[in-house]
Amino acid sequence: MSAHESMEHAEHAEHASGSNKKIALLIAVLALFLAVSETLGKGAQTESISKNVEAANLWAFFQAKSIRRTVVLTAAEQGKLTLGATADDAIKATVQKQVDDWTKTAQRYRSEPETGEGTEQLAAKAKHAEHDRDEATAKYHHFELASAAFQIGIVLASATIITGMIALAYVGGVLTLAGLIMTALGLWWPHLLHLH
Repeated sequence: MSAHESMEHAEHAEHASGSNKKIALLIAVLALFLAVSETLGKGAQTESISKNVEAANLWAFFQAKSIRRTVVLTAAEQGKLTLGATADDAIKATVQKQVDDWTKTAQRYRSEPETGEGTEQLAAKAKHAEHDRDEATAKYHHFELASAAFQIGIVLASATIITGMIALAYVGGVLTLAGLIMTALGLWWPHLLHLH
């Protein structure tokens, strides 16, 4: 091998070494972004599951209160029928008191702002939990797409080192940008794109 060929070979090896360092840096950055998007995705997924359970529990409580309210209202209506069929004033007074108590109880089951356990308050809480669940689910989908983009970018950048095809690194860079956009959408505008 001539000195000229040795110099060319050394220059080529040095150039390849510099390119490989840049690709390695790209892979490291992609791995960092992947870790962040995976962490955000797991957090959003956990939030989604938690809010789904909360909404289900609130709707179950709402149904229980609605059933109790219906039973009490039915008893009050039955008491009103008894009032019309009774001539004894003492019995009428007792039944009327019971009908009034049942009616108040039914009203309390419908709206109980002090405790937040009336059907109106429970429905509002359940709808809020459903909204939070939907928001977390939308975030989760964005973070999952971002993670996929970062993972594919890592694979392509790694393939660049093996094949020497710089175009793969550029595609990895584009995927990095796409992953960052999906992460930003997940963080700040999860309903901008509908990914369900």
